Order: sequence, then structure tokens, then C-alpha cells
Amino acid sequence: MTAAARPYHHGNLRPALLAAAVEAIEEASPATVSLREVARRAGVTHAAAAYHFGDKAGLLTAVAVDGYRLLAEALRDAQAHGSFLDVGVAYVRFAVGHRAYFEVMYRPELYRSDDADVLRARAAAARLYGSDDPSAAEMEAGVAAWSRVHGLATLWLNGNLPARLGDDPEQITRAVATHLRPPDPTPGT
Repeated sequence: MTAAARPYHHGNLRPALLAAAVEAIEEASPATVSLREVARRAGVTHAAAAYHFGDKAGLLTAVAVDGYRLLAEALRDAQAHGSFLDVGVAYVRFAVGHRAYFEVMYRPELYRSDDADVLRARAAAARLYGSDDPSAAEMEAGVAAWSRVHGLATLWLNGNLPARLGDDPEQITRAVATHLRPPDPTPGT
């Protein structure tokens, strides 16, 4: 479709551009995606995409915000219906099932990491701590758990786990992360 043939008005342009960005990231990487390519995929002009996001960093900022919101929802659900380990499994499930978002969220050099929406969404996703106002011990346990499952998810996504662990990332997480436990509420015992 030529630039002259692409309609400027799209209806739900912002969601369409975000979906096109996620699709493009899934096929390549967040570093190689361009605003022009995303506009082409959405069937609109580059100017239309630039109107909504300004530039590539603005687009990836919106992707990061959506990613953190999706992650927060997944972790909240796991926390409400499962154990501390289930929250870790939900994190890995999110990374594997939403790779494009995951890859953007943890590449803050690609987007505006100080954006107010990013900061709010990231804070809402900090569920591995076990509460909205974690104690020092909960925060330490949460960061340890997050480090473990983030590393496991990254190793899985990059194909760097030993093959004999199998091909089910959730099962691997449950096996490897058996030590994911909240801190003992009775210290010194």
C-alpha cells in the first residue's frame, strides 16, 4: 500500500499500532522495530503513527506500559489463587506468552523509563514482594524470587536451558524454583 493510499483515519488507531508493534517485535526484536514499519503494518501513514506516539521511544513506552499492566494482572491473579511459587510460575508464563512485551519492559534504554505511566504500571507489577507495602524481609525474598524467575524466563526465551529439563517452562519453573517461599513471619525460629 502506498503512502497516498493509506488512510489517516483508522478508527482504533492506537490499539492497532500497539498490536502491530507487538507483532513486529515478535518477528524481530524491539531494537530493530521502526515507527514507519509499525505504521505500514497497521495500514496508516507514518505521520499518523507519529501523531499518537511521537517517535519509536514513545511507541515502545506504550508497549512497556501495556506489558507491565498485563504482568500486574497475571501476578495479582496468581497471588489471589495460589502460592508464592505460583506467582513465580505466572511470571515465567507471562514472559513466555508475551515475549514482545517482556523484551521491551526490560530494555529501558529503548523507551522513556521515567514516564509516569511506566512508573505506575511497573509499581503495580511489583507483586513478587507479596504485598503493596513489603517489609524488608518480604522485599529481600521478593527480589530473590524475581531474580530467579526472571533469569529462568530469560534463559528459556534465549534457548539456554539444558535440554534434559524438558520443554514445559511452567514445569521447569516449578522444579527449579521450589525454594521460592515468602519469608518466615516468625524470624529467629
